[in-house]
Amino acid sequence: MQFKDIIGLESVKSQFIQTVTENRISHAQLLVGPAGVGKLPLAIAFAQYVSCLDRKENDSCGVCSSCKKYQKLIHPDLHFVFPVVTGKGFTNPVSDNFIASWRSQIESDQYFDLGEWYKTLGVDNAQGLIYSSESNEIIRKLNLKTYESDYKIMVVWLPEKMHRSCANKLLKMIEEPPNKTLFLMVSEEPEKIIQTILSRTQIVNVSKIDDADLSKALTSEFDLSGTELTNVVRLAGGSYRKARILIKNSDENAFNFENFVTIMRLSYARKVMEIMEWSELVAGIGRERQKSFLNYCVRMVRENFILNLKQPEMVFLNGEEMNFSQRFSPFINEENVWILADELSKAHSDIERNANSKIVFLDLSLKLVKLLRP
Repeated sequence: MQFKDIIGLESVKSQFIQTVTENRISHAQLLVGPAGVGKLPLAIAFAQYVSCLDRKENDSCGVCSSCKKYQKLIHPDLHFVFPVVTGKGFTNPVSDNFIASWRSQIESDQYFDLGEWYKTLGVDNAQGLIYSSESNEIIRKLNLKTYESDYKIMVVWLPEKMHRSCANKLLKMIEEPPNKTLFLMVSEEPEKIIQTILSRTQIVNVSKIDDADLSKALTSEFDLSGTELTNVVRLAGGSYRKARILIKNSDENAFNFENFVTIMRLSYARKVMEIMEWSELVAGIGRERQKSFLNYCVRMVRENFILNLKQPEMVFLNGEEMNFSQRFSPFINEENVWILADELSKAHSDIERNANSKIVFLDLSLKLVKLLRP
């Protein structure tokens, strides 16, 4: 994977190239920024540039033996760590148990998210972790001599999913790694990384994709132009993944919208029996989809509140969402917006902590009844 394969993010690319040129590569770097902007492929492109045998001024060569192996994600000095699940024939799972699926996922879609990764693994109601057993594998691999490159590179996707015992075992390795070792961590929620790990990394801030770069990428991939392109870029907020979802009107987005409309209508109408049925239905969709739905609800509450304030230029809704919100937004106001957002966030936190999802959604729905019609 080369820098040219990554949409936008030119300032970070230049920053990475400069550290290599000046021979001052920090041994532990944490890439943080919005979801869907390409932090993981950017980390892989940087790793490929570091290992390239014939680096160019602005990118790896793409044709040397190292680059060819990187393009297939099979370079012997490139290692990956990512959340995995139990129940797939492994009692103490590590990333290598799922490496074939991981390579396939990146090759098919380098802008994927955690929910899509779980779909690839074939799990719905599980939440992955980087388990304690992974730390032993990381330490073993990084204590080996390099096979072909100067650097051993460990790409850690979502270190916030690292079990505390795993993180604690890695503290010394991250602080004082073997010579020519490079940790590249990619985080969606850095605030959830334990402080002792966080303090040992150099933060690399990855901003959203510029509108011009996003427009160019979407124009080359999809048949978009004019107002339609402008609206998609505006709604995407610098996220290529979100822009693609908006264009394709993905099943996930349609599912979230349909269920948001359903629960808001049922709550407003105080249809308790139907609310109970809905809660049972949503309880069976899997925790990652439940969290995705709750995040969507928070966004819709925000957009409806802004719409109710008569600030349409600040509203980010597609056509279907806008049609519903024009009728619904009067019910989201100064008196309930913060409580609504807080209750949705609490429900998200409860789901993440493996609470009984049926109870969580039923409790949330009954609170919505009171909040929408006090």
